[in-house]
Amino acid sequence: MSNKTIISTNKAPKAIGPYSQAVKAGNTVYISGQIPLVPATMEMIEGDITAQTQQVFANLAAIAEAAGGCLDDATKVNISLTDLSDFAAVNEVMASVFQQPFPARACVQVAALPKAANVEIEVILAL
Repeated sequence: MSNKTIISTNKAPKAIGPYSQAVKAGNTVYISGQIPLVPATMEMIEGDITAQTQQVFANLAAIAEAAGGCLDDATKVNISLTDLSDFAAVNEVMASVFQQPFPARACVQVAALPKAANVEIEVILAL
């Protein structure tokens, strides 16, 4: 018998492939990578990397809430950027979202992301 629960909310972009917005297994929630899509329109948000990263964290927060938690429950954050020169701007947004002690994090540059996004972030929560 599986103890995993599929998490879904219309307050975040619907999955654009064969995956769930998040899966809860026990007290751990694995939130799929989010890109800067506006949930209501499923279109990319206008603006610079700061606006894009803020939208991504808003999407992640909505999914965390649907799972019964919040981003303060984050234990690991994985960030993918198409340009590492955006690292400082993404750090500023992340510092406005999280408080100390900060979650563990990885940040990598990738060649491309879905829908030509510049940033994708996934989060693991411990509830």
